[in-house]
Amino acid sequence: MSTLPPAPAILRPNDLPVTERGGGARTVRLVTAEIGSQKLLNGITRFGPGASIPLHSHNCEESVIILEGDAVFEIDGVTYALSQHDTTWIPPDVPHRFRNASDSAPLAIFWTYADVAATRTLTASGETRSIASEHSAGPKTPSAGTPQ
Repeated sequence: MSTLPPAPAILRPNDLPVTERGGGARTVRLVTAEIGSQKLLNGITRFGPGASIPLHSHNCEESVIILEGDAVFEIDGVTYALSQHDTTWIPPDVPHRFRNASDSAPLAIFWTYADVAATRTLTASGETRSIASEHSAGPKTPSAGTPQ
């Protein structure tokens, strides 16, 4: 058993697999337990025009930065318009969702969870899944250039 700390990593999103999440959303996982992270989990999700994710909550804090495009962000029943570099902080167990505000341009977000064992609970069904398994399940496509 090794007592050495995990090695640092350089992650290039264009070289990593893309997970199709359905509904026009695609995710590239970046910092994960698989590379040695013990505390946080992050990645990039791209939304096609008009795409959205359902209302949900997490078991830990989350922060999201708008990398590209315009988003409609709903949190705890209140809706906000967000644009590039706007950043959210979301406490645990607070229902929220993102939607691409454009019918013609993509939306890209960078998300970080404060727990490598983060979960997502869908508000409508109450179903809870681990973020790691959710983003590693489903069809993957090799990334050729920037995921869309």
